[in-house]
Amino acid sequence: MSTEPPLSKATGYGIVVGLGFLFAFGMMLTTFVLRRYNNELQTSEVFSTAGRTVKSGLVSSAVVSSWTWAATLLQSSSVAYRYGVSGPFWYASGATVQVILFASIAIELKRKAPNAHTFLEVIRARYGPITHAVYITFGLMTNILVTAMLLTGGSAVVTSLCGVPTAAACFLLPIGVVLYTMFGGIKATFLTDYVHTVMILIILFLFAFTAYATSSELGSPGAVYDKLVAAAERHPVEGNAGGSYLTMRSQEGAIFFVINLVGNFGTVFMDNGYYNKAIAASPVHALPGYIAGGLSWFAIPWLAATTMGLSALALEDNPVFPSYPKRMDPADVSAGLVLPDAAVALLGKGGAVATLLLIFMAVTSAMSAELIAVSSIWTYDIYQTYINPTASGKKLIYMSHASCVTYATVMAAFSTGLYYAGISMGYLYLMMGVIISGAVLPASLTLIWDRQSWAAATFSPPLALACSLIAWLVTAKQEGGDLSVISTGANNPMLAGNVVSLLAPMIFIPVLSFAIRSPKYDWLSMRAIRRADDHDLADAAHVDLELVPGANIRTEEDDAAEQAKLRRASKIARSLTVFLTFALLILWPMPMYGTGYIFSKKFFTGWIAVGILWLFCSSFCVGLYPLWEGRHTSLRTIKAIYKDVTGQGKPLTHGRATLAETAEAEEEKREKKGLETPPEKAVESNDL
Repeated sequence: MSTEPPLSKATGYGIVVGLGFLFAFGMMLTTFVLRRYNNELQTSEVFSTAGRTVKSGLVSSAVVSSWTWAATLLQSSSVAYRYGVSGPFWYASGATVQVILFASIAIELKRKAPNAHTFLEVIRARYGPITHAVYITFGLMTNILVTAMLLTGGSAVVTSLCGVPTAAACFLLPIGVVLYTMFGGIKATFLTDYVHTVMILIILFLFAFTAYATSSELGSPGAVYDKLVAAAERHPVEGNAGGSYLTMRSQEGAIFFVINLVGNFGTVFMDNGYYNKAIAASPVHALPGYIAGGLSWFAIPWLAATTMGLSALALEDNPVFPSYPKRMDPADVSAGLVLPDAAVALLGKGGAVATLLLIFMAVTSAMSAELIAVSSIWTYDIYQTYINPTASGKKLIYMSHASCVTYATVMAAFSTGLYYAGISMGYLYLMMGVIISGAVLPASLTLIWDRQSWAAATFSPPLALACSLIAWLVTAKQEGGDLSVISTGANNPMLAGNVVSLLAPMIFIPVLSFAIRSPKYDWLSMRAIRRADDHDLADAAHVDLELVPGANIRTEEDDAAEQAKLRRASKIARSLTVFLTFALLILWPMPMYGTGYIFSKKFFTGWIAVGILWLFCSSFCVGLYPLWEGRHTSLRTIKAIYKDVTGQGKPLTHGRATLAETAEAEEEKREKKGLETPPEKAVESNDL
């Protein structure tokens, strides 16, 4: 990077702090509107599950937003800079598959534990407190690693673009997130995820059209192609077919692909944030939400990295590039600074502002999901389970809020320490699978296989962790000669650790399950998980709890109909995930890898066109469709606000409904309970 940042410190502080408070204010206003006009009360259930009523459009936008970390944009651009066109594809395909496969687990969770708040409650219901403690540890390690990646990557960009001290960026980035998450809970996460996703898509379109259509330095896929050919002549890529940046045959790229594929299983299947979104989804919307979200997300790292990583390669011999006349420093590449350098080269200060907004959106939206994930674990798996089993709804909300503040403060300090220790976002991204992937298989089998024994579920994750650490560090010592950040961060040691971590349980689980048998599981204890009691909050607000969305009484007929829909969704999910996994990992990339094909100019132009078209499809799925899906609620709310503001009528909210509506609500409740309406009540209702 150049010694002089393209933006002032004041700009950096203004965006990081100002936008954070703007989102916090927006969420406070949204929470007020939802309560006043939509009968929404912030109970402990609503805070962590949104009443289990979220539709597929918002689910898919939330999946895209949660999976669009700082690493999604920064790390993918770094691998494009290192390996060429293969890097963005391997990043995108190696991290889309997990979200698509997770759809099957999400359906099983909703089928077998319809009242769960976290996936860890399911572990405890089946295996008891010791196993529960093991998975709490792995779940929290996942959240800590993801949050550390968000803050180290985000703070590095803020420092490079604005000169804001990294420690200050680490502490300032979470402030707005904590505020709006505390006020709105997981509903705030869904709503702000939508806004963040739309802004990220707009900025990515800006970058793509600048690089491939309007830039005076590049301006077309053909121009980028010519400059990539010239770049390969100046510094050919070792291990790539012909040393070219324009081939899928890349030895180091393939190693990264395996690390990426293995590591991201841990960050999806062990991150309670993804289970939170599955739990919050309405039963019929979980499957389409996750499938559409996964496929929509694919275009984001693929096109972002194919645009910005390749633009950096094409422009680094041009005086507009920040590091000119030298190539980028490897430490800056690992820190994720390829994208901001390319943005500055393409758009000057405007590119720097766009990058700052882009990274702010990616960091804060994903961090909101992490805050909800950790607060759910603390509130339901630790506090309510082991400290205060009779906790009221008010106490649970207080614990959720306190855990958000505490976790954000601890992680800001931890991320600052990582920066001073020389640990970058790229290092953490490669290492995460080594630490957490050992718990993926036993956690998934908890919901799928009734023969997995207590011993297999309890001991497989720590045994796999021990094996992966040994494989990682021994390989690093053999190849690097010592144990340092550089030697342990190399591709081969990370590959060994990641693969051993994910695959070791394939040996431990069957051995322990058949050596130390447990009775065949009947799934009943999972269904016995109960929702929190929020009557104290409802009584304090003079609210009929059953009028709150998602809190109404459910009949046996409701449950039977829901289970039938989920069984059908489960069959569809399994077939669809197998097909999409095969297509993204084998059918599409492997023929190009095997033949060592080097892209022609016409093929490269088509490759870019497909990426841009895919991003347009993503924009429809996660940008326009949620608006269409929520059009009735939005219209009703807007009308109610207009009438309220103009004095034409008060909103019909908690404690303010007319007698007729109160009678109707009472009658509906009695019908669901199988009771007859008293004659005098019926007459009263008809008179009104």
